[in-house]
Amino acid sequence: MPRDLPNSKDTELLNRARRVVPNGVWGHMATRAIGPGFPQFFSRSDGCRVWDADGNEYIDFMCAWGPNVLGYRNAAVDNAALAQMKSADIGNGPTEVMVELAELLVDTVDHADWALFQKNGTDATTTCVTVARAATGRRKILAARGSYHGAVPWCSPSLVGVTAEDRANLIQFDYNDTASLVAAVAEAGSDLAAIILTAFKHDVQRDQALPDAAFLMAARQACDRTGAALILDDVRAGFRLDVRGSWARYGVKPDLAAYSKAIANGWPLACVAGVESLREAAGKIFTTGSFWYGAAAMAAAVATIKILRETDALKKTAAMGERFREGLAQAAARHGYRLRQTGPVQMPMVLFEGDQDLAIGNAFCAAGLRHGIYMHPRHSMFLCAAHEAADIDRALEAVDRAFSDIAAAGFHPH
Repeated sequence: MPRDLPNSKDTELLNRARRVVPNGVWGHMATRAIGPGFPQFFSRSDGCRVWDADGNEYIDFMCAWGPNVLGYRNAAVDNAALAQMKSADIGNGPTEVMVELAELLVDTVDHADWALFQKNGTDATTTCVTVARAATGRRKILAARGSYHGAVPWCSPSLVGVTAEDRANLIQFDYNDTASLVAAVAEAGSDLAAIILTAFKHDVQRDQALPDAAFLMAARQACDRTGAALILDDVRAGFRLDVRGSWARYGVKPDLAAYSKAIANGWPLACVAGVESLREAAGKIFTTGSFWYGAAAMAAAVATIKILRETDALKKTAAMGERFREGLAQAAARHGYRLRQTGPVQMPMVLFEGDQDLAIGNAFCAAGLRHGIYMHPRHSMFLCAAHEAADIDRALEAVDRAFSDIAAAGFHPH
């Protein structure tokens, strides 16, 4: 991998895009905002590797920001989707595969008695909130400060274009802080419809934290006591940590859960899974989309979930995540840097101690690009089942060179 990556094609595409698309690229994938050198356009992906528009190859630690759980272009998944497309995909109604997928989810997810399908994580979280309000006849939704639940006004991290009325029924508390949660429940009073929680604390640019079991139980008990719904936003972590649901290991079952990202290994799909007591409310709300019954993505999801259930893909991903975390720590120590590595090893957050403005992190990830690894300086990263030990070891060689580069460039540890 050359020290100075060619990016003329990427620059050309971005300039063209800016003439016809606001900012050229929007949302969380606007990676040029990280700094110069970050590729914005990509031409190919395979396994755990991606190639940018200029043909530069990277071992990928973002996995399409989560959807790639088995490996890009997984043959079994793609063949299932393409075979379905040959008979029917988008039509006047669903195909049999919708029923098959719902049956599989009910058999797999620990709390699920039924399922509804959408296309994006925001669709799923918003459907959860709507079902909770329909079931309870109440308005207030409790959400943790800094948690991301989607990109619509009720939960958007940006207030641009959002009115006070859009957020009037949202009450915030601190993740893993039981006292804060109890206070928020009291503030909502008899108008509490739901508590929504991410699978773990995975806020941007902050240390991640696994949920405290006592905190989850307090949320469960608060909902049981008040008749509110407990919503698990498993959009980011679902089907990467545990096929049963990311809280299965804690013994706490939500009433509703939202899934997307890894559910179909990159094919566009989202899902809400719920308990029997909310079936009637789910059947009464109006929620729909032109492409929500797409059969190809559902066939991909059936294949993906079966592979995750029947193989050691998730165990392997965790092992590779542990290998990467340990190697990063050793490389940082050799070069005199102190890292804060938090969150599950399959979804690592890597921050530099004392790097308040992310100058070191940005420089480190940019240096990593030059040596053939794609990382992110402030967002949780992702590993997939296509990462092999040789890929991790090759990435750690690049990490070592990246540390040398940033030290030589004057980005010294604090």
